[in-house]
Amino acid sequence: MRLSHFWQLMYEQFGEAYAESLARDHVIEELGSRTVRQALDDGVETKEVWRAVCRAFDLPASVH
Repeated sequence: MRLSHFWQLMYEQFGEAYAESLARDHVIEELGSRTVRQALDDGVETKEVWRAVCRAFDLPASVH
């Protein structure tokens, strides 16, 4: 998954402002107790980060 597609999905699900805040501030255990931004900066695949976000926020399977 391209990074641009990842952000498109984040914005669609959470809105642009909240998606940015969530990515910067919300720690997700599945990502090694990192935020989305930290995980992406550390080289975690965008698809893996997106799936962790979906599970953390109980997003429906159709958005995976």
